[in-house]
Formats: sequence, C-alpha cells, structure tokens
Amino acid sequence: GSAGETFREPEVRSSARGRLDLELAAAVTTATIDGRRVRVLGYEGGMPGPTLRVRAGDRISLRFRNGLGATTNLHTHGLEVSPEGNSDNVFVMIPPSGTFDYAYELGEDHPPGVFWYHPHHHGTTAEQLFAGLYGAIIVEEPDPPAVDRERVLVIADISFDANGDVTTATRFERMLGREGDLVLVNGLLLPTMAAAAGERERWRIVNACTSRYLRLRLDGQRMRLLGIDAGRFPEPRDVDEIVLLPGNRADVLVDAAAGEAVLQTLPFDRGSMGAMGAPRSTTTGADLARFVVQGDAAASVAPLPAASAAPRDLRDEEVTGRRTLTLAMGGMGGGMGQGMGFTIDGRTFAEGRTDLEPPAGAIEEWTIENTSTMDHPFHLHVWPMQLVEVDGARVAGVDRRDVVPVPAGGRVVVRIAFEGITGRTVYHCHILDHEDLGMMGTIRVA
Repeated sequence: GSAGETFREPEVRSSARGRLDLELAAAVTTATIDGRRVRVLGYEGGMPGPTLRVRAGDRISLRFRNGLGATTNLHTHGLEVSPEGNSDNVFVMIPPSGTFDYAYELGEDHPPGVFWYHPHHHGTTAEQLFAGLYGAIIVEEPDPPAVDRERVLVIADISFDANGDVTTATRFERMLGREGDLVLVNGLLLPTMAAAAGERERWRIVNACTSRYLRLRLDGQRMRLLGIDAGRFPEPRDVDEIVLLPGNRADVLVDAAAGEAVLQTLPFDRGSMGAMGAPRSTTTGADLARFVVQGDAAASVAPLPAASAAPRDLRDEEVTGRRTLTLAMGGMGGGMGQGMGFTIDGRTFAEGRTDLEPPAGAIEEWTIENTSTMDHPFHLHVWPMQLVEVDGARVAGVDRRDVVPVPAGGRVVVRIAFEGITGRTVYHCHILDHEDLGMMGTIRVA
C-alpha cells in the first residue's frame, strides 16, 4: 500500500486446548509498498508472517516448507524451549523444496510476553530476514491486563532496487550492518491507527530490523512499558522513549489522548568501522505510524496491572561460574579490501566446535566486552540474561532480556541461570550481518 493506509495486522494462528498445529511456507511473494509492486520473501505469502498466539504449557507442531531457492531454517527467538532435535534447533538445514516438522514444547512456567521467529541459517540469516522473513509470537498471560485494544507492531526495514527487487548488500554494507531506507510496520509504510480518547491500548512491538536500532517515541501520548523481551517489570514504567536493539521486543500500554501523534524512531549512532574516513553507521530516524485519537474523553482511569510478585533476582544468588567474552572486529590482512573479521574470543563461528559448556543448574556471571568501534547487541538463545551493569552503570531493578547492549569500547555484565533446559545452541551479535560474518559461538549445557 501507499503511505498513509490503514493499520492492519498479520493473520493470527491461535492455539486451542493446548495445541497449535500449522504449516509455515517460506517463498518469494509480491507486495505493494508505497504504491510500488515489489518482490519480497514471506511466510504464508505475508510480510510479516502469521502471528502465533499460544500459552504456557502448549505444544506447537509446525510443518515448515522451504519454497526459497536457498537453504533456510527457523528460530523461535526468545522462546524458552529445547534447542535440540526438531525444537528450536538452529543447526537444522532445510534445503530448497524441503520440508521439516518442528515441534516446540512450552513449559508450564514459560513466561508470557512477545517473541518472534525468523531464519537462522548461518551465512544468509541477514539477507533472508531483510527480505521479509519474520513474524511475531505472543505467549498470553493467564489473566491479561484489561485494555480496549491490542495491537502487534512488527517493525522492519527494507530497500528495493529499480526493478522492485530487495537490494543486495555490498561487502561494506554487511560490515556496517545493512539498513533499509524504508521502515515498515507490519509491512506497511506509515499506516494510520485510529483510537478514541480515553481508550487504553496494548502494543506488542518487535524490532525485526537486521541491524537498525529503534528509539521509539510517541510524543503527546502516554506510554507505560510493561517489559522488554520476556522480562516483566514489577510495575509499568512511564517512558518517553523506548530503545529496542535488533531482536528486542517491547510490551507497552498506551493511554489515548485526543489529537494526532506520530510513532517515530529517532537517529542512533552505532559507531563506525574505525578506519580513517570510514562512514559511521548512523541510523536515520523515520516516521513509523500515525496515531489518530478522536473524541474528548479524559484519559483512562482503568487500574493498571497489579504489581507482580518480586521477580527472582540473580544478583542475590550464588554465582557458580564467571566468564569474560570479547567481541572484536579486526583486519583480515590485505587491507580494507578483505574486510573485517568479526569474532568472539578471537574466533569466528565454527559449527563443529563447542565454545562454552556451563553445567546444567549453573548460575553464571558473564562480562561481555566490546573492543571494537561499533555497538554489538548480544543475543543468547534459550536462557534469558539478567542485566547487572551496562558500561559501568549498575542496572536498577530486575531487568531480564535476551538481547543486551554491548556498546563500542564498552562492556555489559549479565547473570544467567542455566536451568530447566539443556542442549546445544548459539550466542551471537544480533546485527545479523555480523553474525553471518562470524560473530557467533556455540554453547552446550549438559
């Protein structure tokens, strides 16, 4: 559609009686964006793919069909499920025209929240996500807060060439982390959301961008942040701005006040390649959606969700192991022509090598250092991280997330409980070009 069309959401697939059975086909599809017919990749013919709505204790049976001309697979980002076998196993490879039967078992204690799915085949993850392969997963609470309306907003950027094909990133753009010149919400350019004054909405926001950091504002409207990723704050936080790294999600209450507001993302400087004269990866801002609120009712006085019981705080628990991980970018020899090496602890990803082996039941403290001149958002599969310190600043309260900031030249300290789930999976930079270029390691918990 052209700019200014009505907001709409992807199709929904909901579990019933503890089961969600679905097919998910990845294939080339066409879309109309800003009045142009373009070719993208989609799940089930859509960009985004269908939203999956499930509950703790559910079983998801997903028959995946690969209609792409390339190998792919599927990662359920943030879900606390087994990384083995036919569950969230990123080592599975599904060849062109292949099928694979995934099965995911959510524990009875699985946290509610906003999650998402995308490809994770090493070497092509960024390219496939950027072209349109992404979708949201909602794990419902047993008793959700009362709202007038809930919306899912999957934000992703994309660029097209003169022929209407998704642009191919140059080597240099991959080193910076590719960013698109169009920033879409549910595949739409600047859609309009309508509400009535006094209504309370719940927005589930996914940053499905390949590299772009989002700094979200909705000036003139009241936003309260319920949590980031699977984390939940004890009570909603009033916020003016929400920063989402690639892969992060936000769960937000919006109290509609009369008037017209714009959901914007502001510029963000995520550093540079460090070479003299090299351009910085300065993310531009963009208007994402219009929020048009009519009527003159007062703001909602509905009670906010009750403060939850004090969440578990790993800072109060005994640490059984400490590690330091170092994220680095270095020359590969032969000058800039060869490009940069993207490493963790001096090594690029090797699928056959297991890099870290915490014992099951361990509570570890990781210091993740970034010696490079660019920010690297760090993602660990399966086991969430609790932020302890970011760049020397202690973190207030319990803040659990699965993508954490590691600023250029800085460091983050997290604690992780390796409990409940065992198996082998990965951790990596969630600027997915950097992951594809080698900034990923393997971890086995046994």
